[in-house]
Amino acid sequence: MAPRAKASTETAEPIRRSSRISAQPAKAVEAVKEKVKKAAAPRTKKRSADADGGEGGMGAPAVKKVSLLYYFVDLLLAAPALQPINIGDTLPSYTLKNEKDEDVDVATLAAEKGVIFFLVPKADTPGCTQQACGFRDIYPDFTSLNFDVYCLSADKPAAQSKWQTKKNLPYPLLSDPERVLITALGAGEGGKTKRSHFIFEKGGKLVDKKMPVKPVESPKLALEFVKTLTPTEA
Repeated sequence: MAPRAKASTETAEPIRRSSRISAQPAKAVEAVKEKVKKAAAPRTKKRSADADGGEGGMGAPAVKKVSLLYYFVDLLLAAPALQPINIGDTLPSYTLKNEKDEDVDVATLAAEKGVIFFLVPKADTPGCTQQACGFRDIYPDFTSLNFDVYCLSADKPAAQSKWQTKKNLPYPLLSDPERVLITALGAGEGGKTKRSHFIFEKGGKLVDKKMPVKPVESPKLALEFVKTLTPTEA
């Protein structure tokens, strides 16, 4: 009987270790990095002469392999959590902060009304202010057609709130500092946000987008498109 009990214990132990790792992914990744670093260090040290120009040249490649591994692990951790959103796709569930530092699930925004997201590279800069004020000046036209307007940028809520107050912007501003939703919309590239706007009909389906777009033209083009929609679509 004793051998059977021993086998049962050996089976249960790996399961417990696995659950701890899955519950702490960040620690698990750091552990992997540390193991790789330790495994590569002796090899790099042993062949340091090769890295300095000796025969074999194995030291430098070992360092490069470790650096590449770090790069891909970091890239994996920073990868957008959302799939690309194209015309006909539905606005996914994703939580952002608004200018009041409150959580907002973007999927719920289009439950009862159509939604317009206009994207700006940086709050309170000339071109972005022109675009934002353009949407401000015709904001009642959008609401009368059952559409809400949201400004989306990578700025922090505090910066957005200050800008909103300064320019008397009547609509909410959404903060996407990691550019997750911005990238899913196709407007995030090279750590920057492309000036653009995206129109989702009631229910959350993407029906129009303009990218790139000029600051002065974005509000007008968005309103022109919304007016072409039938009341049931709006």
